[in-house]
Amino acid sequence: MTMASFNASEVNLYTASKEDVLCYYAISDNDYNGHLGARISSIFVILLVSMAFTFFPVIAKGIPKWKIPHNVYIFARYFGTGVILATAFVHLLDPAYKRIGPRTCVGVSGYWGKYSWCAAIVLASVTGIFLLDLAAEVYVERKYGIERDETVTDAFITQGPNQQAVPSADCNLNEKEPFQQGKVSPSPSPSHEPTPSSRSFDQQIAAFLVLEFGIIFHSVIIGLNLGVTGSEFATLYPVLVLHQSFEGLGIGARLSAIPFGNHTILPYVLCLAYCLTTPISIAIGVGLRTVYNPQSKESLIVQGVFNAVSAGVLIYSALVELLARDFLFDPDRTRKRARLVYMVFCVLLGAGIMALIGEWA
Repeated sequence: MTMASFNASEVNLYTASKEDVLCYYAISDNDYNGHLGARISSIFVILLVSMAFTFFPVIAKGIPKWKIPHNVYIFARYFGTGVILATAFVHLLDPAYKRIGPRTCVGVSGYWGKYSWCAAIVLASVTGIFLLDLAAEVYVERKYGIERDETVTDAFITQGPNQQAVPSADCNLNEKEPFQQGKVSPSPSPSHEPTPSSRSFDQQIAAFLVLEFGIIFHSVIIGLNLGVTGSEFATLYPVLVLHQSFEGLGIGARLSAIPFGNHTILPYVLCLAYCLTTPISIAIGVGLRTVYNPQSKESLIVQGVFNAVSAGVLIYSALVELLARDFLFDPDRTRKRARLVYMVFCVLLGAGIMALIGEWA
C-alpha cells in the first residue's frame, strides 16, 4: 500500500503497515500562512535581543567602571549552564526522537527501521567529541611540556585506591592551576615557557568551540522552521526570543570567564557568530517559504540527524565541560556552602526555565 492510496477513514489492518499510518500523520504539505511582516521582524528582534544578552557579560568584564556585582556573573554563568543542559535533553534529544526515533514515520521506514539510529547518532556524537577533547588535552600537554605522574595510576592499579603513591622528586604541583588536575607535573621547560593563563586559554577555548558548534547546529534548524511554520508561528516567535536570550546569556558568560589575553577581538567574533546564525536561518527560511517543507520526509531526516548530533555535543559539553569541571574537578571551587548552594540553584533555575520553554519550542 502506498501513501497515495492510503485512506485514514478506511484502514485495512491486514494491508496497512505501520509506516503507512505513521507517515500519514507525520508528513504534510507546506503550511506557510503568511504574516510575512512579522517573520521579517523576527529576524531583527531575535538578532538585537541575542546580541544584548550575549555581548553583555563580555562587555561588562572589559569595562570595570560598570562595577557589575560578582553574584551577577555567577548567576549568568551557572544559569547558562542549566540552560545548555536543558537544551541538550529537552530541545534536541527529544525532538530528534520525535523525527527519526523508532516510533516515527522515518524510524519505521526502510533501513531506518532496522536499527535505533537516533541513539547511535547521539552515541557517535558524544564519542567523537570525547575523542576531540582528549586530543586537545594531549596537544596542550605536549605543547607546554606537561608530564603526567604515572606512579599515581600504577599505584591505583596495583595497590588499590586506599594507597597513595609517592610523588616523584621533580613533581612540583600547584593546585591553583586547573590544568594540573590529576597529579600533573611540569617537565623542565625553556626559559620562554608560556604562562599558565595561555595553557588555560587553549583548553577552555577548545571546549567552548565544541559547545558553540552544537548550539549553532541547533540554531540553524529552529531558524529555518520559524521562517516557514504555519499556525505555530504566533507561539514560536516569542518563545524563540526567550530561547535565544537565555542561550546567549550562557554563551556570553562562558566567554567572559575565558582568559583571552591579547585575543581581544575573538570573544566578540564568537558572540557575533552565535547572534547571526538564527536570524540568517530565519531569513533563508522566509526566502524559501513556499518551497521548503519542514514536514516532508527528507526534512524530518535532516532535522532529526542534526538534532541528534547537536544533542550529543551539548550532552557531553554540559555534563563534562560545565558541570563536572566546575563542580567536581575544579580545585579552586568555592568551599563556602552558601555560594555553592547559590551556584547549584542557578543551574537548576536555568534548566527548569529552559525545560518549561520546551513545552512550546
